[in-house]
Amino acid sequence: MQKVAQSWLVLSISGSPFLLGLDAFLGEIPIFLFSLVGGAMADRVERRRMLLMSQFIQMTCAFVLALLIGTGTVRVWHILCLSFVVGCAQSFGGPAYQALVPMLVEKEDLPNAIALNSIQFNLARVIGPVLGGFALVKLGAVWCFALNGVSFIAVIVSLFALGVSYVPLRTGESILTSIKQGIGFIRNQGAMESLIALAFCMTALALPMITFLPVFAKDVFHGGPTTFTLFLSVSGAGSIVGALIVAALGNIPNKGRVALLMLVCLGAGISGFALSRSVFLSCVLLFITGASLISVFSTISSLVQLITANDMRGRVMSVYNVAFRGGMPFGNLATGWLVPLFSAPIVLAINGVLLLGLGLYFLLVHRRVAAL
Repeated sequence: MQKVAQSWLVLSISGSPFLLGLDAFLGEIPIFLFSLVGGAMADRVERRRMLLMSQFIQMTCAFVLALLIGTGTVRVWHILCLSFVVGCAQSFGGPAYQALVPMLVEKEDLPNAIALNSIQFNLARVIGPVLGGFALVKLGAVWCFALNGVSFIAVIVSLFALGVSYVPLRTGESILTSIKQGIGFIRNQGAMESLIALAFCMTALALPMITFLPVFAKDVFHGGPTTFTLFLSVSGAGSIVGALIVAALGNIPNKGRVALLMLVCLGAGISGFALSRSVFLSCVLLFITGASLISVFSTISSLVQLITANDMRGRVMSVYNVAFRGGMPFGNLATGWLVPLFSAPIVLAINGVLLLGLGLYFLLVHRRVAAL
């Protein structure tokens, strides 16, 4: 919800697509910079405490932004600074969260738990903006931030209620040595390097479509928050369908091949949306890309978790986080810089073509992922 209101707020205050991309960049770049340290810490300290600290910081930032908007004192630099603080909290909370999930189930249930976790994480990234779009239209920006802050209370209570804890082994190794061990583990796993490279490229090229939906709604289709909310709703509906399909298929064979086919579909859908001038056709293509986006992300995340040993999970998932979340700031910043030069449709269309080519390359040429 906060992402939607924040994107519309930045664009409304500044009128600058570059600042819209910069806001997304500042929210994600700490994950690229600090996740490796966060992953090493997740294998050294009690993971639930790390995650709780992250949640408290993010909740506070949401309430501060709601207060600034409510009092009419908000400026773009306030939003940019709070985005960076939230990103720092997520850079430590993300690896702890991903390493904690496999501890909650028996080993034989791990594949299903990983699939469900991947679904809810990625689904929340799209359904949240849909709800945020409705809240923005009906209630206003203040309530988007306030409700987001309130939502953290449920998460914090749930974490306190968990009956598990991670007791790390004592080690005299430095943080740098622990990080190197995690990277070494990844390099020895064959297809793991390709999965992480795919995660980076996917988020760098696919997520700007969601970030720059306000630009399409306002400048391409000459609409307002209602058009923006419509686009988000359709994308969210597609994501729900994609999530249900992934859940129904369960622990299927040939996950790598399925993920790559969905990546090809995602690239084609993004290019089609970028070039469409029909609201109806754009909605159809957003539905397809929403379903493809969830399918690709959840399948790739499941493959990474299944390959990883528990004592290395925090470090390996931090590297995955660097790739998965690190692609977002660079993709958003580059897109924000290129859109004023070439227009949003052209830039997003090129992103889609690059994704399509990437999927075909790993599907037909470099087949380590396709063999999983």
